[in-house]
Amino acid sequence: PVLNLLFFAILCLHGTQSSTNVDSEDAALRILESRGRRVSPSVEQRSASPPLDHRRATRALLFSIPPTVMFTVFGVHVLTTYGFGVFVGAPFVLGFLIALLLNVDGTQTLRHCTSTALTGVTLVGLCFLLMGFEGLICLMMAAPIAYPLAWLGACVGYAVSRSGKSAHHGRSMTWAITALLPGLMAAEYAAKPIPPLWEVRTTVEIDAPPEIVWRHVVSFPSLPEPSDRLFGTGIAYPQRAEIVGSGVGAVRYCVFSTGAFVEPIDVWDPPRRLHFRVTEQPPPMREWSPYDIHPPHLDHYLSSRAGEFRLSSPAPGRTLLEGSTWYENRMWPTAYWRIWSDFIIGRIHRRVLDHVRGLAEADAAAPAASERD
Repeated sequence: PVLNLLFFAILCLHGTQSSTNVDSEDAALRILESRGRRVSPSVEQRSASPPLDHRRATRALLFSIPPTVMFTVFGVHVLTTYGFGVFVGAPFVLGFLIALLLNVDGTQTLRHCTSTALTGVTLVGLCFLLMGFEGLICLMMAAPIAYPLAWLGACVGYAVSRSGKSAHHGRSMTWAITALLPGLMAAEYAAKPIPPLWEVRTTVEIDAPPEIVWRHVVSFPSLPEPSDRLFGTGIAYPQRAEIVGSGVGAVRYCVFSTGAFVEPIDVWDPPRRLHFRVTEQPPPMREWSPYDIHPPHLDHYLSSRAGEFRLSSPAPGRTLLEGSTWYENRMWPTAYWRIWSDFIIGRIHRRVLDHVRGLAEADAAAPAASERD
């Protein structure tokens, strides 16, 4: 983040946009029109926005996309970092390079530069998908930060290209910005930032006493297949829970669609609290891809550390059940990726708690029904 801010500061100090011939002609056109004079067709033609130079746009894309793909693959598969270099630096640099190369002679508009940069982001994502480096769902999750940053990079690149500097200076800027991306990734790899520990808590009120709810918290039979569309995208979902032993030291297995969480119990306080650590976990999802892929971020970049169930009785015969998960997310910027992880973990909680509520309320209703009979 510090390098990114320094980079933005350098660009801000680079210089402001100078007047161009087109700007002068626009001003002259407005003056002539205000005086009621007839404007010559040549001035009108020069004042109109030029069309996109498709040949130059193609060259800009061909020069910018391969290094972006290469450095991103290097950062992910060699340095194993999913940080600011990948999710912030790469799209910004891509947009910057495309705009700088497209508008090298100052004839292209800002709209041309930004639209070409957004096309470049789409093509980079398509390369990752077809080359088997990433799946479609993960690319869609990264899109809300990649597209705005590429747009911002294109705006900065357009401003630099309009600053009136020489062609040699533009080429120097191109090489400097290209070299910045692997440097940022290497700096993140050396720093190895420690991810914070986050908690997601979900609650549900159950029409059954805590003693009955406790039995279904410790273990529960198989859940029906989910109707939630989120889990149809490949996100792992819980199927059942089993326990080996009883009390502290017992091991709970929460079986998901991609494997089992191994959860040794370290607090056993029936019927109030069950706390456990997570020592093993399955992949968080199955990727949507034409190939059978396993990107590095599926290996413990989203790591569950512990879980807990708390039971309290807000009224006689009722239970307030709280489920908590503590996890780390090693993908940056954490403020963005936490939105996704909190949302997904919350939906997983809801699936489990609703299942426990259904089982407990059915058990609580069975004796009352038998008494009426």
